Amino acid sequence: MDCIFDYVVSSYTPTVSSFLERTRASQTTGLADKVLVIAQPNAPGLPPLPGTKRELKAIQEKFNTANIPFLSLEGDPATIGRTMKELELHSCIHFACHGVQDTNHPLKSGFHLSDGRLELWKVLQIQNTVADFAFLSACQTSKGEGLPEEVIHLAAGLLAAGYRGVVGTMWSIQDRYGLKVADEFYTDLISRRGKMGVSLVGSVGAAHALHYAVQHLREELGDSPSALLTWVPYVHMGV
Repeated sequence: MDCIFDYVVSSYTPTVSSFLERTRASQTTGLADKVLVIAQPNAPGLPPLPGTKRELKAIQEKFNTANIPFLSLEGDPATIGRTMKELELHSCIHFACHGVQDTNHPLKSGFHLSDGRLELWKVLQIQNTVADFAFLSACQTSKGEGLPEEVIHLAAGLLAAGYRGVVGTMWSIQDRYGLKVADEFYTDLISRRGKMGVSLVGSVGAAHALHYAVQHLREELGDSPSALLTWVPYVHMGV
């Protein structure tokens, strides 16, 4: 059955101002091409996410094969303080963990790490002049349900923090499929950007790479109501 996803590559921008700001040329430093990968399979007080370990391993193997420099923080080392420090230095970030949308206090929405929740208001305070792309492989990272302003969510927050492109989710995602989407996404992104002759991970080409990954998952699962709940939530925001 044909649907709109067969004909268009979707990307969203929460506000006109964020679009105008993100179209500026990003600055670079020595770590601009290095990717930060955060995996938290056992956040305190929350259900385990064993798939994040497999997701991290798949990403590490892919980056090693493509000679892409990266830093991985998994489990206990992935603390709020260490993550904030590294976010200042890296242009690209991949979160594989529990995410939560706080509808009462949107700026307290965040990512669950080894010592608590890294809240959005803390991320917004980080001074990162090389911010470019973020992949939020976590639940509810682009969910705006129940808020007076629907663009108050983690993905929009990352755009406000300076990232030019963000991949997020509109609702809870299944742990086992997060790996598949991330793996297919980076396969296409690395190949696509390699043909452009640019750094192999970044915001340019990310919308097309996500479209490619979601289409693969859709081909596997089909268009049943339950399948739709699995592959529809992934969205790209930014430029």
